[in-house]
Amino acid sequence: MRSDLSAGGRLTGPLPRTRFDHLGRMTDHRGLWEHARFTTPRTEHGYCTDDNARALIVVGRQPDRSPGLVELAGVYLTFLQDAQLPDGGFHNRRNSDGSWADEVGSDDSQGRTLWALGSVARRGPASWMREIGLDMFDKQEGFRSPSPRANAFAVLGASEVLHFCPDHRGARQILERCVGNLHVRDDALWPWPEDRLAYDNARIPEALLAAGALLPNDGLFAAGLRLLEWLVTMETHDGHFSFTPVGGWAPGEPRPGFDQQPVEAAAMADACGRAWSLTGDRRWKDGVEAVARWLVGANDTGAVLYDPQTGGCGDGLGPDYTNLNQGAESTLAALSVLQQAEMVDRTEARRTARSEA
Repeated sequence: MRSDLSAGGRLTGPLPRTRFDHLGRMTDHRGLWEHARFTTPRTEHGYCTDDNARALIVVGRQPDRSPGLVELAGVYLTFLQDAQLPDGGFHNRRNSDGSWADEVGSDDSQGRTLWALGSVARRGPASWMREIGLDMFDKQEGFRSPSPRANAFAVLGASEVLHFCPDHRGARQILERCVGNLHVRDDALWPWPEDRLAYDNARIPEALLAAGALLPNDGLFAAGLRLLEWLVTMETHDGHFSFTPVGGWAPGEPRPGFDQQPVEAAAMADACGRAWSLTGDRRWKDGVEAVARWLVGANDTGAVLYDPQTGGCGDGLGPDYTNLNQGAESTLAALSVLQQAEMVDRTEARRTARSEA
């Protein structure tokens, strides 16, 4: 990486911890509400499968889950069960009365749900959740999409299944087929597989890393690292992250761009965390911390997005304002970032203890 994320522009001191108060407030018996007005759920906007899938991933990977979090995981998994169609696909938009507002969701929502099912199959806090998650995952083994992100999400879900069931044929087929749709350009200036950066960008290099760690193809892993290094460089300014704005970005357009959204931070933290766990290279650990610092002021405007008292997160970073609405996507993104920061700290502490033993 050309940019030094351990240098100037970063805040110091302890990072805030994950708190799930606001997530609980945003959830009812049916699922996770999509939008909020400040900290109050905007129930008139209903729910979406995307967010319930994200919530299942975040809650499922939280260590030492409380009974309340286990209950939330059950709500989110039940939502995905209700969303699944007879052919294995999923609705995405759900009205506040529980009726579905679409016939089938976008490809990206299908891929993200597949990721959530792989995650709960591996990490679900109860055996029934793991069994249901794997059964639902198996119904999607024919998943196909031209969308790079949908393919990346599916790769991440398949890699979760293969970590606990290496001989799972359907997961391996999904992994091989979907990673084959992630193409890195042979262009040092613009290796990105699209003409412009869009959203959830770091999921693409993360998926290449995940697949490269499981398949006998060193080129995938090298491509993932190269693409992640490039993306970090593109999204770094004065020693802090400056994420791709909501409208995307292409060469020649102004930077920094706004509004920047926490979902970009979550993708970057997960990608850096995976790179660190697979390589042990400290620059990736520094990357995770730099993302977490972005949430609390090490960003283009110095604004704080994460509320450590509730666990909620503002929906976006503008040039001279912060969107104070704490919607589901942004709150889950912040919790995911802080989970990664806590994970790398725990892992490093264990490694240090082993080396000193």
